[in-house]
Amino acid sequence: MNDAEFADASIIGDPALVALQQRLAGLRLEHRDLDTAIERFERASDSDELAVRRMKRRKLLLKDQIARLVREIDPDVLA
Repeated sequence: MNDAEFADASIIGDPALVALQQRLAGLRLEHRDLDTAIERFERASDSDELAVRRMKRRKLLLKDQIARLVREIDPDVLA
């Protein structure tokens, strides 16, 4: 068993870590979806600048939350 498999096995048994991993996956999905939506809005000729700015702000907040969760899950890894 290599280090990555061992780390995965230890996470499986801890419900708190599983919950953090699920939250992290959800945040990453939302971040990726926002990225796609922003691209679409920016390509549209009649895009609402305020809506785009709000989406970009939300995306930055998600990025910060993702980094915080990554540090919480594995404090030895730089986010």
